[in-house]
Amino acid sequence: MSDRGYRRPRPLSPLREHLRDTFWFAPTMGFVCVFVLWLVATELDDALVRLLQREEAYDELGELIAFSQDAKTIVTTISSAMMTFIGVVFSISLVAVQMASGQLTPRVVRIFVRSRISKLTLTVFLATFLFSLLVLSSYESESDPRRVVSVPLVQSLLILVMLGLSLLLFVVYVSATLRLMQVGPVVDRIARDSLRVLGRMPRGPRGEDGPGPETARVMHEGRAGVLRDVNTARLVRAARRQDVVLRLIPRIGDFVVPGTPVLAVHGGAVPPPHRLRYTVSVSVERTLHQDLAFGLRQLADIALRALSTSVNDPTTAVQCLDRIVQFLAAVAHLPLGAVHHRDRDGRVRLVQDGPEWDDLVDLAFEEIRWCVAGSPQVSRRLMAGLDDLLLLVPEDRKKSLVRHRALLVQTVERTVPVTADRAFALLPDRQGNG
Repeated sequence: MSDRGYRRPRPLSPLREHLRDTFWFAPTMGFVCVFVLWLVATELDDALVRLLQREEAYDELGELIAFSQDAKTIVTTISSAMMTFIGVVFSISLVAVQMASGQLTPRVVRIFVRSRISKLTLTVFLATFLFSLLVLSSYESESDPRRVVSVPLVQSLLILVMLGLSLLLFVVYVSATLRLMQVGPVVDRIARDSLRVLGRMPRGPRGEDGPGPETARVMHEGRAGVLRDVNTARLVRAARRQDVVLRLIPRIGDFVVPGTPVLAVHGGAVPPPHRLRYTVSVSVERTLHQDLAFGLRQLADIALRALSTSVNDPTTAVQCLDRIVQFLAAVAHLPLGAVHHRDRDGRVRLVQDGPEWDDLVDLAFEEIRWCVAGSPQVSRRLMAGLDDLLLLVPEDRKKSLVRHRALLVQTVERTVPVTADRAFALLPDRQGNG
């Protein structure tokens, strides 16, 4: 049985994703890099002074001292103003994020947290502030070229470069933050992240034989929370060494509590505890790293909030339906369900349950269909999306789409009393009411 296109899990993939969900790692690494850069720049400045003193080029050295003293004023201004600038910029950004989460869904905050430009901007701002303090400590009171030890020439030039980079990133950061307040870029980002998760899924065939009789179970230890991801590479390696097959019992995104089973062992004994350590990650909320359905959940949440009586924004719901149809069209011909992770010899070592096609369709349309009453724009777009998907999916996946289409017709017929209005609300339109 061929597994063409199967991607072996990367060992450091969970760690990389966990660090992307933090806001402290990038600034911390920035501090380390700035300190190293300052040490290198200091050594270059000292070497330049020693070279000019050996060559007795005191006039040139005096000019460098005068230039560095002039630059000291700029460095002092940067160091005193940068922290105030950082506070103002990110205070405004937090207000913008709060507005976006209130208008769309609180889960859009993760877009800001995972944004590379946000982390890069904060890192460069803080690095500029720290570097300016380090440069100020390098200035000497001695102005005699014959007795001076260090002239922070390279350091002064670097701080000016970092200031220019900070201003450039500020413009880019403001643009990115403003896009976060717009519906279109947000739903596009969610759709792209969901498709990226789809691209990381194994491409091997589904529907293989079961892993055999269950011989043991591994219980969850630690705090309760949402199963955010699993270290599949570590689990595959542990199962191969024990010559067993492991099966993940809960799905990614399920809430697990201590004492509930998380792994079933097939064909042997439980692997040693140290080999199963750090293989299951539990958090307070879902992420898109391995959760195929979470993108649809976010799009459905935004659409439901837009269709609520307090917001009443059907155009936003239509934009969400655009991306929902895009995602379902992308998975229309892909194998879904249980994922079989293999070792280097091609043997199945980990079985991970995943959403089926019907699960994704229900998640995408069920709740939205309940809220389309009184919104012909959304019902028309939903009807067009279902018709488009019926043309794309294979025969064995049309049943759930036909079901939702029939239920949509029944909903409109039940809630819209006028025949002409019903015909208008059920006319497929990709723009909703274009």
